[in-house]
Amino acid sequence: MTDAGFSDPESIRTTEILTRFNQTFLDHDPSALPELVADDCVIENTRPAPDGSRHEGKAACLQLWMGIAADPDIAFEAESITARGDRGEIRWRLRWGPGPADSVRGVNLMRVHDGRIVEAAGYVKGA
Repeated sequence: MTDAGFSDPESIRTTEILTRFNQTFLDHDPSALPELVADDCVIENTRPAPDGSRHEGKAACLQLWMGIAADPDIAFEAESITARGDRGEIRWRLRWGPGPADSVRGVNLMRVHDGRIVEAAGYVKGA
């Protein structure tokens, strides 16, 4: 599932951080998020369409991500994690029901600095 993109130390470290981040959503356990998110983190969320909402600062980013990670009514399926230097992407599918229409595929484009996530932009496929 992971592809370091390059075997340089920064790409490997970015992959490790994004893998730990992604695991919080797969496990519905957001407890690791505070140590993974930088104080100056900025998120561009997938909703509301078309441009999503912007969340600035650690507290705002944690509030958003912890709520998503802890939601028992949704399930993420990991597709891939790729990193190149301080940049990475996480491809995923989000399910909220049993049917094929009850899911969406998406990607998070991320940037890591000093071992913490500083930028995230989420995009989903839609009709």
